This record gives sequence, C-alpha cells and structure tokens, in this order.
Amino acid sequence: MSKTASVETNDERKPITSLIITGIVDKFYALSTNIVKLQGTVGEEIKRSITITSNEKYPFKIIDARAKVGKDIRYELKEVKKSGGEKYLLYVENLKKQAGRYYDIVYLKTNKRHLPEIIIRVQGIITDIGPKSHKQN
Repeated sequence: MSKTASVETNDERKPITSLIITGIVDKFYALSTNIVKLQGTVGEEIKRSITITSNEKYPFKIIDARAKVGKDIRYELKEVKKSGGEKYLLYVENLKKQAGRYYDIVYLKTNKRHLPEIIIRVQGIITDIGPKSHKQN
C-alpha cells in the first residue's frame, strides 16, 4: 500500500514535490477480539476470554495486569506456551449483581520499551432475568 504526500521546498522551479511513501507495518501483537463483551442476565455466570499473541519477531512478556476501575469485573491472566513467541489468555468475569451497563479497561504492562502497555476494553451489559410470564385464567 502506498501513500502520496506533498512536500514544500524553497526550490523556485518546483516549490511543491510529491512523494510516494511505501512500507510494511508489523504489529507487535494480535488480539482475538478488540473488546471483551460481558453480556447476559442478572444471576447468570458471564465469563469471556481474549487471546493476546506476540509477533515472533518482537517477543515480549506481560509482567502485570490491572483494571482501571475493577468494581464490576474479575480478571486472570495466564501464559500459554507457544514456540517462537508468547501467547496469553485473559479471562474476564462479570461481578455486577444488578441490571445495568459498565465499561472498564484492563491494562497489561509489558517488558518492552516500545510497547509499554496493551489496553483491553471491557463492556458489560447486564439485563433483568427477562419478561415475566403471564398466566391465562
């Protein structure tokens, strides 16, 4: 993929020059999903997981995990053995006991200077148990 950019110079014959910039962008890591969605009803056990996989060319370790708020979620990070890189599973569980929505973030601190932190967004949507049944007489 190429991108064209214009450059202004002090050259009187050609004050504006077009440049074509081409490059390959390597990602440091891959996520199995962009957001952890905890959706369900009050009283239901709601758990989800997300996979974080390091690029083999840029390995790193996750050395700490913390939630921004942490009131409505419980989380656990587990390292999975993988040849050539690192792979982690982040398990997130809903703790909210009443209907409502919430948003949180789990910050994963790494040992890489160029990638100090990975941000995992969490969205909770907890609804009432459902419509009440109506008995006909």
